[in-house]
Amino acid sequence: MSVAQLKKLSLVGRRAEKEEALARLQALGVMHLLQLSPKERHPEKIVSREAENAYKALHFLSVVPGPRRQVRSDPAFDVHAFVGDILALKVDLRAARDKRDFLIHRIATLRPWGDFTFPPKETMAGLRLWFYQLPLKQRDCLQNVDLPWQIVGEDHQFAYVVLIADYEPASDVLPVPRLHTGDKPIAALEAELDETEIAIESLQGDRMAQTRFLTLLRASLSEAETAAELSFAETQTLDDDTLFAVQGWVPEDRMIEVEEACETLGLAMLIEDPSWDEIPPTLLEQPESESAGVDLAMFYQVPHYRGWDPTVMLIVSFSIFFAMIIADAGYGILILLGLLSFWKRLGADAHMKAWRRLGLILAACTIAYGAIVGSYFGAAPPEGSLVAGLAFLDLNDFDMMMQISIIVGVAHIAFANFMAFRVNPRRSRRANLGWIAVLFGGLLIWLSGQTGAAFAVGIAAALGGLGTIVAFTSERPITKPSDWALRIFDGVKRLSGLMGAFGDVLSYMRLFALGLASASLALTFNDLAMDAMASKSGLGILGGLLILIIGHVLNFGLGLMSGVVHGLRLNYIEFFKWGLPEEGVAFRAFARKEVQE
Repeated sequence: MSVAQLKKLSLVGRRAEKEEALARLQALGVMHLLQLSPKERHPEKIVSREAENAYKALHFLSVVPGPRRQVRSDPAFDVHAFVGDILALKVDLRAARDKRDFLIHRIATLRPWGDFTFPPKETMAGLRLWFYQLPLKQRDCLQNVDLPWQIVGEDHQFAYVVLIADYEPASDVLPVPRLHTGDKPIAALEAELDETEIAIESLQGDRMAQTRFLTLLRASLSEAETAAELSFAETQTLDDDTLFAVQGWVPEDRMIEVEEACETLGLAMLIEDPSWDEIPPTLLEQPESESAGVDLAMFYQVPHYRGWDPTVMLIVSFSIFFAMIIADAGYGILILLGLLSFWKRLGADAHMKAWRRLGLILAACTIAYGAIVGSYFGAAPPEGSLVAGLAFLDLNDFDMMMQISIIVGVAHIAFANFMAFRVNPRRSRRANLGWIAVLFGGLLIWLSGQTGAAFAVGIAAALGGLGTIVAFTSERPITKPSDWALRIFDGVKRLSGLMGAFGDVLSYMRLFALGLASASLALTFNDLAMDAMASKSGLGILGGLLILIIGHVLNFGLGLMSGVVHGLRLNYIEFFKWGLPEEGVAFRAFARKEVQE
């Protein structure tokens, strides 16, 4: 359960065997490719590693209402040819629709001028007609026009003017631009519009007919994705007339497989350890049962290769924060029941089972914390009952709940600093220990009430931590005596992070505030419902039930949203800031997308 150790692998082989070698590497699915070829300067020529065309074709067909009866099996079905045909159909349909829109607009533009036909050019002695749509309020400007003109029509808003000239009039001859009417009369345009509408109907019919292959297309997407990945890989290699070279990162524990494949293919190999000026991609090694945690960890930020794997800690802390925000055992039971109702559906594959397991952890933590604070749908359990004996925290004890929230925050951020200390080989790692001392020292100072031995220990820890931060933050090399002063100055500048640390710890107060808000809302809805039912009338009982159901559904929904958003926020913002300050690049294996037997 850590960041996988990688090796840089460089392969060289004969150009004629490039396709076979890449296909073999893709089948292994263990290599993160590096680009050796020059970068393409023209974006339109960049090859995507996604099956974009296949997904475009799928979307184009799937939005058609009422698809035809599906073809379930067709040995002759070629997904690549089919996708090409569908995209060509899409282009043709788009062009026909654009033409229809243009014709409709042109006909509407010509309609006020009437249905006319231009005379032959030889009968006009080189003269041409120029059309203008002039607002009536500007009609007087025609008196200043030197060219021959004629008003051929009017409506309540415009005068339709024709100028006669052997050249295009100046742009300022009238206060409006000239109209472009084309050389086709309305009758010809309407006939062309009818033909276009028929063509669109025909294309729509072809589109509907092709929907019978939607099932086959969905089943063949992995094949299209594999082909796209292979096409992308071919653009990453370095080629000449006789040789090709490919380079990438491979997990250390999978190198034997790659070496055996390269020996079979006759490829020359160079295996290197990553140098310190390189940033290899990050591959988190976790069992399938923890893949949900990997998804959460990678969602916000990819850990640096030389960092550490936060997956387990993220699951633990997120589950605790989620439970503290929901703060109700009844809502935890609802989460559990909802999870059980989708239990089989969530067990479709190992990845979904991991998310199901995470949901089970969240439900269990919420029920446990709700029992600890004694809240069941906002109501306290009867005194003397078994579940009442489980409650030893009071959400209404503001001082205690604030202390718990702050202690949780300090512990969380201190653990982040400890993990950063463990993986950092440089001298600045000691500064993380200084921050831990400052955090716990500040906590002791606050909890002690500024008196007693705990206060003295807190002061000593905080001062020692500050000194450690000043002394060890800087990595500046020492080449002359003044560099010592600059190192100290760098450390003093780092102390500006004290306010940030203080604010980060206070951010954990949201655990108390949101938990109290959830419990208070549940209690309020209960009181409103009881007040409505107190009349014991049918309408009062119905109203009370509606208040109870709608109120708790609303509060439950808000609690889930707050638990997810703020539970993850404390991990992504506060925790990652201290424990994973550097971001990495996700490992993406060059692999086939089909399920391998």
